[in-house]
Amino acid sequence: MDWQMILIAMSVMAALGGGLSAALALANKRLYVYEDPRIGKVDALLPGANCGACGVPGCHAFAEKLVAGATAPGGCTVSTAEKREAIAELLGVEVGGEEKRVARLACAGGINVARQRARYVGHNTCRAANLVAGGGKGCAWGCLGLGDCMTVCDFKAITMNAESLPVVDDDLCTACGDCVDICPKQLFSLHPLSHRLWVACKNEAFGDEAEAECAVACTACGRCAADASAGVVRMMHNLAVVDYSRNSETRESVIQRCPTGAIVWLTTRRGAVKGRDARAVVRHSALPLG
Repeated sequence: MDWQMILIAMSVMAALGGGLSAALALANKRLYVYEDPRIGKVDALLPGANCGACGVPGCHAFAEKLVAGATAPGGCTVSTAEKREAIAELLGVEVGGEEKRVARLACAGGINVARQRARYVGHNTCRAANLVAGGGKGCAWGCLGLGDCMTVCDFKAITMNAESLPVVDDDLCTACGDCVDICPKQLFSLHPLSHRLWVACKNEAFGDEAEAECAVACTACGRCAADASAGVVRMMHNLAVVDYSRNSETRESVIQRCPTGAIVWLTTRRGAVKGRDARAVVRHSALPLG
């Protein structure tokens, strides 16, 4: 009797296992989603940074778009020219081109030119400091200088200079946007390298009020807007704003009369170049508290 029960149990288990196997095989056949084998080959040629600079969340998703013909290999500005060429050859398409984008900081108010009205003591991050009365900086819009952006950058493209301001290395920057997301003052934005005319300020205070807190703040004097072609620079909330869709200006025609040097022309070798009327910054040590 016991052997009969054991045999029955074994038969039931075998039948159940066989049924489940058949069901799984059928489900696999019905639910199988075909993936073009070229996707894996293209993915292997991509840098694997998953930085998002191409506009999609990761390299595999970008590979899918490439194989589908929805974008060009040149859309990956992080990869090398050789790898982009290899992908183009594999897919039989043109490399195409995308202008490299980089992160830009809308602040030049380091500790040598911007006043600190209170000393922050606490967790040493910009986000934490910002929760305590905005971090203690006189300019409510200014960089707090604690380096959250540098910490979050996986590509080592951001360093902090002697004035506690972030400096972006255009060659290393992938435009991943992590610094944009983490900055509590929303001072970073992503721009093509061709955007050379730059307002290094987000201060919306006016005139003497702005300059009392930061020597290089935009004071809303409007000279840059007056000197630029119509519509290229306009004043919004006491701040100069550049319309890059109409930006065909050179630095000589726009930045020259800015008294604080808040609007600059960005160069590859010399960095941010100020106009002739901008007062020189000679102080390199921190301003006194208060």
